[in-house]
Amino acid sequence: MVYLAVRLVGLLVLAWLSAANDETVVENLRAWDGQWYTEIAANGYGGVDPSMVDGFGHRYPETPLAFFPGYPLLIMAVQVLPGITTTGAAVVVSLACGVFAAYGLTRLGERIGGSRAAGLLLVVLFAAAPMSVVLSMAYSEALFCALAIWSLIGVVERNWTLAGLCCAGAGLVRPTAAALIGVVGLAAIVALVQHRDSWRPWLAILLAPTGMLLYVGWVGLQTGELNGYFELQQRGWSSAFDGGATTGKFVLETLTRERSVFETFTVWVVLAALVLLVVCVRQRMPWPLVLFAAAVLVLDLGSDGLMYSKVRLMLPAFPLLIPVAIGLAKRRRPTAVTTAVLLVFFGSWLGAYSLTAWQYAI
Repeated sequence: MVYLAVRLVGLLVLAWLSAANDETVVENLRAWDGQWYTEIAANGYGGVDPSMVDGFGHRYPETPLAFFPGYPLLIMAVQVLPGITTTGAAVVVSLACGVFAAYGLTRLGERIGGSRAAGLLLVVLFAAAPMSVVLSMAYSEALFCALAIWSLIGVVERNWTLAGLCCAGAGLVRPTAAALIGVVGLAAIVALVQHRDSWRPWLAILLAPTGMLLYVGWVGLQTGELNGYFELQQRGWSSAFDGGATTGKFVLETLTRERSVFETFTVWVVLAALVLLVVCVRQRMPWPLVLFAAAVLVLDLGSDGLMYSKVRLMLPAFPLLIPVAIGLAKRRRPTAVTTAVLLVFFGSWLGAYSLTAWQYAI
C-alpha cells in the first residue's frame, strides 16, 4: 500500500505536467524504450515497426535485439487477458513487479535497520527515488529491481536457490545483471571456502549466469559475432565502457557552464549516489549489498552513451537508500514523515519533468 500510494502521487504529477505540455499520460507511459518493449511484446523481435530507430537514427535488422526478452514475455503473458492493451499490460506488469520489490525492500530494511519503520521508509525512498517514474512505465526497471532485491535477499539469508533463480531471471531482463551475477557468484564462493551451507552455494554459482549467457549467446548467433550484443549497443547507442571519462567530462561541464535544469539535477543526483556509497561502507552494511550498489554505479557511470539516462540506470542501486531509511527511522515521526513527503514530491516532479518538458531520452 505504501509503494502504490507513492506511485499514485507520481502518476498524478505526471498527469498534471502532461496536460501542461499538451501530452497524454498514456503516451508518456510508453515513451522512449517503452515503445520498443511494447512493440516486441506485440509483434516479436522480427515484427517491430521498421520506422523505429536507434540512438543515432539508424535501423538495422538486429536493432531490436538490444532489448532483453524477459519483460516483453511477461507483457505477452498478461496481454492474453481480455480487454487489456499491450501498453496496459506493460504498466500492470511494472506495478505488480514494484509491489513484489516493495515486499523485498521491507524485509531487507527490517533485517538491516532493525525496525518495521526502516523497512517501510526504504520502500518510500525507492518508490520516490529520482526517475522512479519508470517504475510505472513500460520499462523493465521494476522487474529487474524486484529480481535483484530478492536475489540479494537470498544471498543475505543464505537461500542459495532463491539467489540463483532470481539472478538467472534478472539476466533475461537487463545487462546490469552482470553486477548481480558477480555478487551472487562471489558470495557463493565465500560460503564454499568457509565450508558453510554444504553444496547449496553451487546452485547459485551454476544458476546465476544462465539467463544472461543464454540471451547474449543467442544474440551472438543471430549477429554472427560472439560479442554481437555489445557491438549492437555500441553501434546503436554508443554504450561502451570507458572508465567514466565521458561521465566525468559531463559532470565538470555541467557544474561550470550554463546547463538545463534536468542536466544539473542529474549531476547532483550522481554525486549524491557516490556520497551514499561511502556512507554504506562506513556503516558496514552487508558487503554483498554494498558491492552490488558499487558495481551498478561502475557499470552506469563508467560507460558513455546517453548522460541523461544515468539517474534511471542507477535505480537498481537500491542499497544506497538503506542508510537514509535507517537514519529517518531513528528520527521523530514528524521529521521522518516531512522528509519523506518532500522526497516523494521531488522525485515525482523530476520524473514527470523528464518525460514532458525534457526533449531527450531518459
